[in-house]
Amino acid sequence: MPHMFSDVRAFRSDPLKFLLERGNAAPLGLVPLHLGPAPVLLVNDPDLIRPILKAPEADIGKGRLIKKLSPVLGQSSLMLHGDEHKRRRAVLHKHMAKGSVEKYLPQMCAEIRAVGARLARLGSFDPHRFTATLALRTICIAVFGAQVISSGDEEALVQAVGTIEDDLADEMFRVLPLGPVSWYRRRQNRICAKLAMSTVVQRLRSSAGTSSALRDLEALGLSDRDLHDEILTLLLAGHHTTGSTAAWVLYHMAANPALMDEVADEAADCIGDDGELRVDAVRRADVSATLVKEVCRLYPSAWWFSREVMQPVTIGGRDLKVGTSLLLCPWQLQRDPRHFEDPDRFLMTRRYNTDAYIPFGAGPRACAGMGVAMLELQLLALEIAAAYRFTGVSPNPAPWPKASVTLVPPPMTIDIEIREMRPRVLHLGEEAGQLPYISAASAASISTLQSVSQ
Repeated sequence: MPHMFSDVRAFRSDPLKFLLERGNAAPLGLVPLHLGPAPVLLVNDPDLIRPILKAPEADIGKGRLIKKLSPVLGQSSLMLHGDEHKRRRAVLHKHMAKGSVEKYLPQMCAEIRAVGARLARLGSFDPHRFTATLALRTICIAVFGAQVISSGDEEALVQAVGTIEDDLADEMFRVLPLGPVSWYRRRQNRICAKLAMSTVVQRLRSSAGTSSALRDLEALGLSDRDLHDEILTLLLAGHHTTGSTAAWVLYHMAANPALMDEVADEAADCIGDDGELRVDAVRRADVSATLVKEVCRLYPSAWWFSREVMQPVTIGGRDLKVGTSLLLCPWQLQRDPRHFEDPDRFLMTRRYNTDAYIPFGAGPRACAGMGVAMLELQLLALEIAAAYRFTGVSPNPAPWPKASVTLVPPPMTIDIEIREMRPRVLHLGEEAGQLPYISAASAASISTLQSVSQ
Protein backbone atom coordinates (compact mmCIF):
# COMPACT_ATOMS: atom_id res chain seq x y z
CA MET A 1 0.00 0.00 0.00
CA PRO A 2 1.70 3.24 -1.11
CA HIS A 3 1.98 6.11 1.35
CA MET A 4 2.31 9.83 0.67
CA PHE A 5 6.12 9.67 0.42
CA SER A 6 6.50 6.29 -1.28
CA ASP A 7 7.72 7.70 -4.64
CA VAL A 8 10.17 10.26 -3.25
CA ARG A 9 13.25 8.04 -3.22
CA ALA A 10 12.77 6.76 -6.78
CA PHE A 11 12.00 10.24 -8.06
CA ARG A 12 15.01 11.91 -6.47
CA SER A 13 17.31 9.09 -7.57
CA ASP A 14 16.46 9.50 -11.28
CA PRO A 15 13.42 11.68 -12.08
CA LEU A 16 13.69 11.04 -15.83
CA LYS A 17 13.58 7.28 -15.44
CA PHE A 18 10.87 7.47 -12.79
CA LEU A 19 8.50 9.68 -14.80
CA LEU A 20 9.12 7.73 -18.00
CA GLU A 21 8.39 4.36 -16.44
CA ARG A 22 5.44 5.54 -14.39
CA GLY A 23 3.81 7.52 -17.19
CA ASN A 24 4.33 4.92 -19.94
CA ALA A 25 3.04 2.02 -17.82
CA ALA A 26 -0.12 3.72 -16.58
CA PRO A 27 -3.39 4.02 -18.53
CA LEU A 28 -3.87 7.37 -20.25
CA GLY A 29 -5.21 9.97 -17.88
CA LEU A 30 -4.00 11.33 -14.55
CA VAL A 31 -1.37 9.23 -12.78
CA PRO A 32 -1.06 9.73 -8.98
CA LEU A 33 2.47 10.36 -7.72
CA HIS A 34 3.26 10.04 -4.02
CA LEU A 35 5.73 12.88 -3.55
CA GLY A 36 4.48 14.42 -0.31
CA PRO A 37 1.34 15.46 1.54
CA ALA A 38 -0.03 17.58 -1.34
CA PRO A 39 -1.56 15.57 -4.23
CA VAL A 40 0.49 15.44 -7.45
CA LEU A 41 -0.88 13.98 -10.70
CA LEU A 42 1.19 13.24 -13.82
CA VAL A 43 -0.77 14.05 -16.99
CA ASN A 44 0.11 11.37 -19.56
CA ASP A 45 -2.93 11.83 -21.84
CA PRO A 46 -2.30 14.35 -24.67
CA ASP A 47 -6.04 15.00 -24.94
CA LEU A 48 -5.97 16.60 -21.49
CA ILE A 49 -2.98 18.87 -22.13
CA ARG A 50 -4.62 21.74 -23.97
CA PRO A 51 -7.78 21.87 -21.79
CA ILE A 52 -5.49 22.20 -18.76
CA LEU A 53 -3.22 24.82 -20.30
CA LYS A 54 -6.11 26.82 -21.74
CA ALA A 55 -8.24 26.72 -18.58
CA PRO A 56 -9.01 30.07 -16.89
CA GLU A 57 -6.23 30.97 -14.49
CA ALA A 58 -8.82 31.32 -11.74
CA ASP A 59 -9.43 27.58 -12.10
CA ILE A 60 -5.96 26.26 -12.93
CA GLY A 61 -2.96 28.52 -12.26
CA LYS A 62 0.83 28.36 -12.30
CA GLY A 63 0.93 27.02 -8.79
CA ARG A 64 3.40 26.61 -5.95
CA LEU A 65 6.09 24.60 -7.77
CA ILE A 66 7.00 27.34 -10.23
CA LYS A 67 6.86 29.95 -7.46
CA LYS A 68 9.91 28.31 -5.90
CA LEU A 69 11.90 30.08 -8.64
CA SER A 70 10.77 33.54 -7.48
CA PRO A 71 13.80 34.15 -5.18
CA VAL A 72 15.92 34.23 -8.37
CA LEU A 73 13.50 35.33 -11.09
CA GLY A 74 11.42 37.73 -9.00
CA GLN A 75 8.16 39.02 -10.48
CA SER A 76 8.88 38.41 -14.16
CA SER A 77 6.29 37.37 -16.73
CA LEU A 78 7.17 33.73 -16.03
CA MET A 79 5.63 34.15 -12.59
CA LEU A 80 2.78 36.53 -13.40
CA HIS A 81 -0.73 35.93 -14.63
CA GLY A 82 -3.70 37.97 -15.81
CA ASP A 83 -3.53 41.29 -17.65
CA GLU A 84 0.01 42.14 -16.53
CA HIS A 85 1.30 38.86 -17.93
CA LYS A 86 -0.48 39.53 -21.22
CA ARG A 87 1.00 43.05 -21.49
CA ARG A 88 4.55 41.86 -21.05
CA ARG A 89 4.09 38.76 -23.20
CA ALA A 90 2.87 40.89 -26.12
CA VAL A 91 6.18 42.79 -26.04
CA LEU A 92 8.26 39.62 -25.83
CA HIS A 93 6.37 37.97 -28.66
CA LYS A 94 6.82 41.06 -30.83
CA HIS A 95 10.60 40.82 -30.55
CA MET A 96 11.13 37.05 -30.24
CA ALA A 97 8.77 35.59 -32.84
CA LYS A 98 10.61 33.88 -35.68
CA GLY A 99 9.54 36.49 -38.22
CA SER A 100 10.84 39.27 -36.00
CA VAL A 101 14.28 37.81 -35.30
CA GLU A 102 14.93 36.85 -38.93
CA LYS A 103 16.18 40.41 -39.51
CA TYR A 104 19.10 39.53 -37.25
CA LEU A 105 19.99 36.42 -39.24
CA PRO A 106 23.39 37.78 -40.46
CA GLN A 107 24.45 38.66 -36.91
CA MET A 108 23.27 35.30 -35.55
CA CYS A 109 25.12 33.43 -38.29
CA ALA A 110 28.26 35.45 -37.63
CA GLU A 111 28.22 34.37 -33.98
CA ILE A 112 27.80 30.73 -35.02
CA ARG A 113 30.68 30.98 -37.48
CA ALA A 114 32.92 32.48 -34.82
CA VAL A 115 32.22 29.54 -32.52
CA GLY A 116 32.74 27.08 -35.38
CA ALA A 117 36.16 28.55 -36.16
CA ARG A 118 37.14 28.23 -32.52
CA LEU A 119 36.05 24.58 -32.43
CA ALA A 120 37.97 23.80 -35.63
CA ARG A 121 41.12 25.20 -34.08
CA LEU A 122 40.66 22.90 -31.06
CA GLY A 123 40.16 19.76 -33.17
CA SER A 124 37.81 18.18 -30.62
CA PHE A 125 35.32 19.67 -28.19
CA ASP A 126 32.58 19.08 -25.63
CA PRO A 127 29.50 20.68 -27.24
CA HIS A 128 27.76 21.94 -24.12
CA ARG A 129 30.82 23.97 -23.11
CA PHE A 130 30.30 26.16 -26.17
CA THR A 131 26.58 26.12 -26.97
CA ALA A 132 25.49 27.83 -23.73
CA THR A 133 27.55 30.95 -24.46
CA LEU A 134 26.48 30.92 -28.11
CA ALA A 135 22.81 30.83 -27.09
CA LEU A 136 23.42 33.70 -24.66
CA ARG A 137 24.86 35.85 -27.43
CA THR A 138 21.90 35.06 -29.68
CA ILE A 139 19.27 35.92 -27.08
CA CYS A 140 21.09 39.21 -26.46
CA ILE A 141 20.83 40.02 -30.17
CA ALA A 142 17.08 39.28 -30.12
CA VAL A 143 16.37 41.23 -26.93
CA PHE A 144 18.84 44.13 -27.07
CA GLY A 145 19.37 44.50 -30.81
CA ALA A 146 22.47 43.96 -32.88
CA GLN A 147 24.73 44.42 -29.87
CA VAL A 148 26.70 41.50 -28.49
CA ILE A 149 27.38 40.82 -24.84
CA SER A 150 31.03 41.13 -23.82
CA SER A 151 33.00 37.95 -23.26
CA GLY A 152 33.54 38.86 -19.61
CA ASP A 153 29.83 39.40 -18.90
CA GLU A 154 29.03 36.29 -20.90
CA GLU A 155 31.32 34.16 -18.77
CA ALA A 156 30.06 35.72 -15.53
CA LEU A 157 26.43 34.96 -16.39
CA VAL A 158 27.10 31.38 -17.48
CA GLN A 159 29.09 30.69 -14.31
CA ALA A 160 26.38 32.24 -12.14
CA VAL A 161 23.74 30.00 -13.69
CA GLY A 162 25.96 26.97 -13.21
CA THR A 163 26.37 27.85 -9.55
CA ILE A 164 22.67 27.76 -8.72
CA GLU A 165 20.92 25.63 -11.35
CA ASP A 166 21.20 22.30 -9.51
CA ASP A 167 20.05 23.95 -6.28
CA LEU A 168 16.98 25.33 -8.06
CA ALA A 169 16.18 21.94 -9.58
CA ASP A 170 16.54 20.29 -6.19
CA GLU A 171 14.23 22.78 -4.49
CA MET A 172 11.39 22.27 -6.96
CA PHE A 173 10.44 18.87 -5.57
CA ARG A 174 12.10 18.94 -2.16
CA VAL A 175 9.79 17.49 0.52
CA LEU A 176 11.98 17.77 3.61
CA PRO A 177 13.80 21.02 4.49
CA LEU A 178 17.55 21.37 4.14
CA GLY A 179 19.80 21.17 7.16
CA PRO A 180 21.28 24.48 8.44
CA VAL A 181 24.71 23.99 6.84
CA SER A 182 23.27 23.11 3.41
CA TRP A 183 20.75 25.94 3.67
CA TYR A 184 23.47 28.48 4.46
CA ARG A 185 25.70 27.26 1.61
CA ARG A 186 22.82 27.45 -0.83
CA ARG A 187 21.87 30.93 0.35
CA GLN A 188 25.43 32.22 -0.10
CA ASN A 189 25.65 30.69 -3.59
CA ARG A 190 22.43 32.42 -4.52
CA ILE A 191 23.55 35.80 -3.19
CA CYS A 192 26.81 35.65 -5.15
CA ALA A 193 25.10 34.46 -8.33
CA LYS A 194 22.39 37.12 -8.16
CA LEU A 195 24.99 39.85 -7.67
CA ALA A 196 26.91 38.72 -10.76
CA MET A 197 23.74 38.43 -12.82
CA SER A 198 22.45 41.83 -11.69
CA THR A 199 25.73 43.48 -12.72
CA VAL A 200 25.46 41.98 -16.21
CA VAL A 201 21.82 43.05 -16.54
CA GLN A 202 22.66 46.63 -15.60
CA ARG A 203 25.41 46.87 -18.22
CA LEU A 204 23.17 45.43 -20.92
CA ARG A 205 20.40 47.87 -20.06
CA SER A 206 22.72 50.83 -20.47
CA SER A 207 23.74 49.86 -24.01
CA ALA A 208 20.53 48.41 -25.49
CA GLY A 209 19.33 49.61 -28.88
CA THR A 210 16.47 52.08 -29.24
CA SER A 211 14.21 49.51 -30.96
CA SER A 212 14.92 46.65 -28.57
CA ALA A 213 12.54 44.65 -26.40
CA LEU A 214 13.99 46.46 -23.39
CA ARG A 215 12.81 49.85 -24.67
CA ASP A 216 9.31 48.48 -25.26
CA LEU A 217 9.25 46.99 -21.75
CA GLU A 218 10.31 50.38 -20.38
CA ALA A 219 7.41 51.94 -22.30
CA LEU A 220 5.03 49.77 -20.26
CA GLY A 221 6.04 51.76 -17.19
CA LEU A 222 7.76 48.88 -15.39
CA SER A 223 9.78 49.67 -12.31
CA ASP A 224 13.54 49.18 -12.29
CA ARG A 225 13.04 46.04 -10.19
CA ASP A 226 10.49 44.59 -12.62
CA LEU A 227 12.68 45.42 -15.61
CA HIS A 228 15.61 43.73 -13.95
CA ASP A 229 13.56 40.58 -13.24
CA GLU A 230 12.19 40.47 -16.78
CA ILE A 231 15.60 40.82 -18.43
CA LEU A 232 17.20 38.29 -16.11
CA THR A 233 14.45 35.77 -16.86
CA LEU A 234 14.95 36.27 -20.59
CA LEU A 235 18.70 35.76 -20.31
CA LEU A 236 18.48 32.71 -18.05
CA ALA A 237 15.61 30.98 -19.83
CA GLY A 238 16.75 31.94 -23.31
CA HIS A 239 20.36 30.90 -23.10
CA HIS A 240 20.20 27.93 -20.77
CA THR A 241 17.36 26.05 -22.46
CA THR A 242 18.52 26.67 -26.03
CA GLY A 243 22.14 26.08 -25.09
CA SER A 244 21.36 22.59 -23.81
CA THR A 245 19.26 21.74 -26.86
CA ALA A 246 21.96 23.05 -29.20
CA ALA A 247 24.45 20.60 -27.70
CA TRP A 248 22.08 17.74 -28.54
CA VAL A 249 21.77 19.05 -32.13
CA LEU A 250 25.54 18.85 -32.53
CA TYR A 251 25.62 15.40 -30.94
CA HIS A 252 23.06 13.96 -33.34
CA MET A 253 24.84 15.40 -36.37
CA ALA A 254 28.03 13.77 -35.10
CA ALA A 255 26.22 10.47 -34.50
CA ASN A 256 24.66 10.57 -38.00
CA PRO A 257 27.34 11.57 -40.55
CA ALA A 258 25.01 10.97 -43.50
CA LEU A 259 22.46 13.32 -41.93
CA MET A 260 25.14 15.95 -41.44
CA ASP A 261 26.02 15.64 -45.13
CA GLU A 262 22.33 16.14 -46.00
CA VAL A 263 22.22 19.29 -43.90
CA ALA A 264 25.40 20.48 -45.63
CA ASP A 265 23.78 19.96 -49.03
CA GLU A 266 20.72 21.85 -47.83
CA ALA A 267 22.95 24.68 -46.64
CA ALA A 268 24.48 24.88 -50.12
CA ASP A 269 21.01 25.52 -51.50
CA CYS A 270 20.32 28.18 -48.86
CA ILE A 271 23.49 30.21 -49.31
CA GLY A 272 23.55 33.12 -51.72
CA ASP A 273 26.39 34.36 -53.88
CA ASP A 274 27.69 36.40 -50.95
CA GLY A 275 28.18 33.26 -48.87
CA GLU A 276 25.36 34.14 -46.45
CA LEU A 277 22.24 32.12 -45.68
CA ARG A 278 19.12 33.56 -47.31
CA VAL A 279 16.06 34.01 -45.09
CA ASP A 280 13.62 32.79 -47.74
CA ALA A 281 15.66 29.63 -48.33
CA VAL A 282 16.03 28.86 -44.61
CA ARG A 283 12.24 28.95 -44.30
CA ARG A 284 12.07 26.09 -46.84
CA ALA A 285 14.97 24.07 -45.38
CA ASP A 286 13.08 20.97 -44.26
CA VAL A 287 16.03 18.71 -43.35
CA SER A 288 17.54 21.06 -40.78
CA ALA A 289 14.09 22.00 -39.46
CA THR A 290 13.19 18.33 -38.96
CA LEU A 291 16.52 17.67 -37.26
CA VAL A 292 15.71 20.41 -34.74
CA LYS A 293 12.17 19.12 -34.17
CA GLU A 294 13.37 15.58 -33.52
CA VAL A 295 16.04 16.77 -31.09
CA CYS A 296 13.39 18.81 -29.28
CA ARG A 297 11.25 15.67 -29.07
CA LEU A 298 14.00 13.57 -27.52
CA TYR A 299 15.45 16.30 -25.30
CA PRO A 300 12.84 18.98 -24.54
CA SER A 301 14.73 21.63 -22.59
CA ALA A 302 11.64 22.43 -20.53
CA TRP A 303 11.29 18.76 -19.64
CA TRP A 304 8.49 19.36 -17.15
CA PHE A 305 6.16 22.14 -16.07
CA SER A 306 3.21 22.27 -13.72
CA ARG A 307 -0.17 23.76 -12.98
CA GLU A 308 -2.15 23.91 -9.73
CA VAL A 309 -5.89 23.53 -9.20
CA MET A 310 -7.21 26.83 -7.79
CA GLN A 311 -10.93 25.94 -7.82
CA PRO A 312 -12.53 22.47 -7.67
CA VAL A 313 -12.56 21.12 -11.23
CA THR A 314 -13.19 17.87 -13.07
CA ILE A 315 -10.48 16.70 -15.49
CA GLY A 316 -10.38 13.36 -17.25
CA GLY A 317 -13.39 12.19 -15.27
CA ARG A 318 -11.63 12.86 -11.96
CA ASP A 319 -12.79 15.48 -9.44
CA LEU A 320 -9.77 17.48 -8.32
CA LYS A 321 -9.57 19.49 -5.13
CA VAL A 322 -7.86 22.83 -4.59
CA GLY A 323 -4.09 22.51 -4.19
CA THR A 324 -3.68 19.53 -6.51
CA SER A 325 -0.54 19.85 -8.67
CA LEU A 326 -0.76 18.73 -12.30
CA LEU A 327 2.65 17.71 -13.64
CA LEU A 328 3.06 17.91 -17.42
CA CYS A 329 6.19 16.20 -18.67
CA PRO A 330 7.18 16.58 -22.35
CA TRP A 331 10.07 14.18 -21.66
CA GLN A 332 7.55 11.42 -20.84
CA LEU A 333 4.88 12.31 -23.39
CA GLN A 334 7.36 12.49 -26.27
CA ARG A 335 8.90 9.12 -25.36
CA ASP A 336 5.63 7.25 -24.88
CA PRO A 337 5.21 4.46 -27.49
CA ARG A 338 1.48 5.17 -27.60
CA HIS A 339 2.26 8.55 -29.16
CA PHE A 340 5.53 7.93 -31.03
CA GLU A 341 6.59 4.61 -32.51
CA ASP A 342 10.00 3.38 -31.32
CA PRO A 343 10.18 6.56 -29.23
CA ASP A 344 13.77 6.33 -28.00
CA ARG A 345 15.12 6.19 -31.54
CA PHE A 346 16.21 9.29 -33.46
CA LEU A 347 14.16 9.31 -36.68
CA MET A 348 13.83 11.95 -39.37
CA THR A 349 10.57 10.55 -40.74
CA ARG A 350 8.25 11.47 -37.88
CA ARG A 351 5.27 13.79 -37.85
CA TYR A 352 4.84 16.26 -35.05
CA ASN A 353 1.20 17.29 -35.51
CA THR A 354 0.08 15.73 -32.24
CA ASP A 355 -0.81 17.16 -28.85
CA ALA A 356 1.81 14.83 -27.37
CA TYR A 357 4.51 17.05 -28.92
CA ILE A 358 4.90 20.04 -26.60
CA PRO A 359 8.63 20.86 -26.24
CA PHE A 360 7.76 24.54 -25.75
CA GLY A 361 4.49 24.07 -23.91
CA ALA A 362 1.12 24.98 -25.41
CA GLY A 363 -1.74 27.39 -24.97
CA PRO A 364 -1.54 31.05 -23.95
CA ARG A 365 1.59 30.53 -21.84
CA ALA A 366 3.63 28.63 -24.43
CA CYS A 367 7.27 29.70 -24.51
CA ALA A 368 7.50 33.23 -25.95
CA GLY A 369 11.03 32.48 -27.15
CA MET A 370 10.07 29.45 -29.23
CA GLY A 371 10.58 31.29 -32.54
CA VAL A 372 14.08 32.57 -31.81
CA ALA A 373 15.08 29.20 -30.33
CA MET A 374 13.97 27.19 -33.36
CA LEU A 375 15.64 29.62 -35.76
CA GLU A 376 18.88 29.65 -33.80
CA LEU A 377 19.04 25.84 -33.68
CA GLN A 378 18.35 25.56 -37.40
CA LEU A 379 21.01 28.14 -38.26
CA LEU A 380 23.47 26.30 -36.04
CA ALA A 381 22.86 23.05 -37.94
CA LEU A 382 23.14 24.70 -41.36
CA GLU A 383 26.23 26.81 -40.72
CA ILE A 384 28.18 24.11 -38.88
CA ALA A 385 27.31 21.33 -41.34
CA ALA A 386 28.25 23.55 -44.29
CA ALA A 387 31.73 24.09 -42.91
CA TYR A 388 32.66 20.96 -40.95
CA ARG A 389 32.46 17.23 -40.52
CA PHE A 390 32.11 15.55 -37.13
CA THR A 391 33.55 12.19 -36.12
CA GLY A 392 34.26 10.21 -32.98
CA VAL A 393 30.70 9.75 -31.68
CA SER A 394 28.81 6.46 -31.46
CA PRO A 395 25.01 6.73 -31.79
CA ASN A 396 24.32 3.77 -29.48
CA PRO A 397 23.59 4.05 -26.71
CA ALA A 398 22.57 7.69 -26.76
CA PRO A 399 23.81 9.65 -23.73
CA TRP A 400 21.43 9.92 -20.78
CA PRO A 401 20.82 13.56 -19.87
CA LYS A 402 21.08 15.06 -16.41
CA ALA A 403 17.75 16.32 -15.09
CA SER A 404 18.47 19.81 -13.84
CA VAL A 405 16.54 22.95 -14.75
CA THR A 406 16.99 21.69 -18.32
CA LEU A 407 18.13 18.34 -19.76
CA VAL A 408 21.87 18.90 -19.48
CA PRO A 409 24.08 16.75 -21.76
CA PRO A 410 26.77 14.69 -20.03
CA PRO A 411 30.41 15.36 -20.96
CA MET A 412 31.13 14.10 -24.48
CA THR A 413 33.82 14.60 -27.09
CA ILE A 414 33.24 15.36 -30.77
CA ASP A 415 36.10 15.46 -33.27
CA ILE A 416 35.84 18.18 -35.92
CA GLU A 417 37.50 18.80 -39.27
CA ILE A 418 36.91 21.34 -42.02
CA ARG A 419 34.66 20.05 -44.78
CA GLU A 420 36.27 19.92 -48.21
CA MET A 421 35.08 22.49 -50.70
CA ARG A 422 32.60 21.19 -53.24
CA PRO A 423 31.77 22.59 -56.66
CA ARG A 424 28.80 24.89 -56.36
CA VAL A 425 25.59 23.39 -57.75
CA LEU A 426 24.54 25.38 -60.79
CA HIS A 427 21.03 26.75 -60.87
CA LEU A 428 18.92 27.64 -63.86
CA GLY A 429 20.48 30.51 -65.79
CA GLU A 430 23.97 30.18 -64.30
CA GLU A 431 27.06 29.37 -66.34
CA ALA A 432 29.70 26.74 -65.72
CA GLY A 433 33.18 27.78 -64.72
CA GLN A 434 32.19 29.89 -61.75
CA LEU A 435 34.15 29.76 -58.51
CA PRO A 436 33.71 26.63 -56.39
CA TYR A 437 31.11 26.84 -53.66
CA ILE A 438 32.39 27.71 -50.22
CA SER A 439 30.22 28.86 -47.35
CA ALA A 440 30.97 31.90 -45.25
CA ALA A 441 31.48 29.52 -42.33
CA SER A 442 34.16 27.57 -44.21
CA ALA A 443 35.88 30.76 -45.27
CA ALA A 444 35.91 32.05 -41.69
CA SER A 445 37.30 28.76 -40.41
CA ILE A 446 40.06 28.56 -42.99
CA SER A 447 41.03 32.19 -42.40
CA THR A 448 41.19 31.65 -38.64
CA LEU A 449 43.26 28.47 -38.92
CA GLN A 450 45.67 30.12 -41.35
CA SER A 451 46.19 33.07 -39.04
CA VAL A 452 46.85 30.74 -36.11
CA SER A 453 49.36 28.67 -38.09
CA GLN A 454 51.27 31.83 -39.03
